[in-house]
Amino acid sequence: MHHYSVKDAVAAAYAMVFLVDAGYATQREVAIAFGCSERTVRRHQAGYHDGGMAALATRSGWRPGRRRLPTRRFRIIERLKAEGVSNREIARRLGVTENAIRQMVGPSERRTPSPQLLPLGDAAESSHLGQSASGEPVPTHQRALTPSSPVEQAAPSASLEDAASSEPEPVAMSLDIDPTDRTWDRLLACGGLLDDAAPVFGNAKAVAGTAVLCAVPVLVASGIFRIAHKVYGEIGPAFYGLRTTLLTLLVMALWRIKRPEAIKEHDPQTLGRVLGLDRAPEVKTVRRKLSRLAHYHKAEQLGAALARLRVAARGQLMGFLYVDGHVRVYHGKHTIPKAHVARMRLSMPATTDYWINHQGGDPLFVITASANAGIVQMLPEVLREVRTLVGDRRVTIVFDRGGWSPKLFRKVLEANFDILTYRKGKSRRIGAHRFVLRSAQFDGRQVEYRLHDQAVRFLKGKLRLRQVTRLTDDAHQTQVLTSRWDLADIEVAYRMFERWRQENFFKYLREEFLLDALVDYRLEPDDPTRTVPNPERRALDKESRSARAEVATLEQAYGAAALDNPEGRRPTMRGFKIAHGEIGKQLRAARDRLAELLTRRRALPLRVEVRDISDGAVVKLATERKHLTNLVKMLAYQAESDLLAFLGPHYARSEDEGRTLLHELFHAAADINVTDTELRLTICPLSSPHRTLAVRALCETLSETATLFPGSRLTMRFAIHPRPQVGLAFPGPRPRPAAAATAPPSP
Repeated sequence: MHHYSVKDAVAAAYAMVFLVDAGYATQREVAIAFGCSERTVRRHQAGYHDGGMAALATRSGWRPGRRRLPTRRFRIIERLKAEGVSNREIARRLGVTENAIRQMVGPSERRTPSPQLLPLGDAAESSHLGQSASGEPVPTHQRALTPSSPVEQAAPSASLEDAASSEPEPVAMSLDIDPTDRTWDRLLACGGLLDDAAPVFGNAKAVAGTAVLCAVPVLVASGIFRIAHKVYGEIGPAFYGLRTTLLTLLVMALWRIKRPEAIKEHDPQTLGRVLGLDRAPEVKTVRRKLSRLAHYHKAEQLGAALARLRVAARGQLMGFLYVDGHVRVYHGKHTIPKAHVARMRLSMPATTDYWINHQGGDPLFVITASANAGIVQMLPEVLREVRTLVGDRRVTIVFDRGGWSPKLFRKVLEANFDILTYRKGKSRRIGAHRFVLRSAQFDGRQVEYRLHDQAVRFLKGKLRLRQVTRLTDDAHQTQVLTSRWDLADIEVAYRMFERWRQENFFKYLREEFLLDALVDYRLEPDDPTRTVPNPERRALDKESRSARAEVATLEQAYGAAALDNPEGRRPTMRGFKIAHGEIGKQLRAARDRLAELLTRRRALPLRVEVRDISDGAVVKLATERKHLTNLVKMLAYQAESDLLAFLGPHYARSEDEGRTLLHELFHAAADINVTDTELRLTICPLSSPHRTLAVRALCETLSETATLFPGSRLTMRFAIHPRPQVGLAFPGPRPRPAAAATAPPSP
């Protein structure tokens, strides 16, 4: 009835109007068919009736009649220009583009730039280099740390060229003064005049959970807010914009609010005071923001950018990379590909994610496998991602027996990577007298193994590798294969057995961050040409096994009858066959049935395309929202690891109890004090004196970074209240009561 180009929006709008006005369909039916709302159809009808085809065209640019900058901001611009502030700095302070300022006041005068000191990583990117947000010079102890400080090791140190080329994140402006009443900002967001709510804090005492803001400096140093702003830009006019949404999701992860639905169990006003808002977003808002971010399909781009920054900051930890797959079981009603769940020891519908961790155990990035592909199929794709991150340096890839394939080993070596894995299959045992006791110290730990080192060959002698075998106390031998000939045998064994760090990482994320949670219920079309094992062949295999068992049973009965045959009565074979004709008949029928099944099985292909066997199987779970939540949980885990590195010199049991201490810290209450330039957080004492002292040292380290709270010009300062002195009300011995003048009478 109506033909038009799919790129012609005006023709599509006219088709909607034509179908409804002609009575061919209702507004609801047209809206469903064209993938829009009924309101859109009604708007097109009204526009066409008023202005014809020209009214169906979408106007580009600024909305007619809407002022680009209000009068109040124009006065601020005039005052700042009189003070000599540049257009870029004015745009940053007002949260608009530099082009908007230039159109109002003209270009800035060129000034000779004065030499500035480089701020620490991302902690001061939102201010001028070497200056605070108010324009005053930042003291030297706030701009940089000493080389021995752990923050210099954890925070990425950007170069001067990178700091000059990266634009600072715009700072939002708020019209509200009362932190508990953000009416004006919400009205601006409803009118499309606000992209993100500015954090506005108020002085308060003992706000529950405020100590979680101790993780903000390391989150800012990870680059998540700056990189997300570059990748996504803005997610539309909203009170809860991109920065606020990301900060909310990260704080939820650190608070162990494992699902968006769990926010309803917490007071939104209390959570909002921690974030600088009147109230935190609720369940529907968080899910809507996740859907909005997933609509851009940029989660992989965001994860790759975060991984590049992590590699640049911690290049010394990239010598060994651990690769392993994590299977997320699916219990829904849809038909999706199955995967073997090792912890349950059975095959179930699931989705497989491949995580890459550096030798310290922290994750770098994650990839979702297509149709639960094994590590043999996924490792080449993983290596391509690793090559883009580490450049030309040679890296050792560590994986388990699931990646056993000598052909794959040769491809990995040709790609300028080294391998480290377990040997799979049977191998010749080595005499116990040939093992040598080795001991060494790695990562501050003393290890001791009984090892044997030798060279082995595969692929008919074309592939030569090194095999290091470990002998345990129960005489079990574990073979480790590697292409690293330059390492000591004990280091090869240590790096291989440290692969359990990644297994412990999966267990920690499952229990603490609910890694296996189903975030998205939507489905996506799968590749219809994907091949799967032929189900008809599998059914014939089952029937063939039953037929073989039946043949074996009948042959056993026939042989037993032949053994017990009385030769005096039936001396010939013909007589025996006549006597046992029923068994012979059944045996011949069973053999004919087995031969028929084998013939039918040989005629079937081994694998078929999934579209040829089932329409319901050509779907897969949507991965974008799950990828986003995985990145949030990964950043939260990295933030814990960075804070744990800060605690190490001040807490003797940081390796065993460090994360438990951080869990207590994130839920601790704190006092909030706000000045014109600083956000001061004073944490309440923790459960024990030694933990309180460790957190005090952590607060001093975090305060030295001079981190600006995201979206504001407030420098974060951390402190902790001293523990109350119990039992010291009387510094000296208590005075004894005066003796009575006369002794009491004896009873």
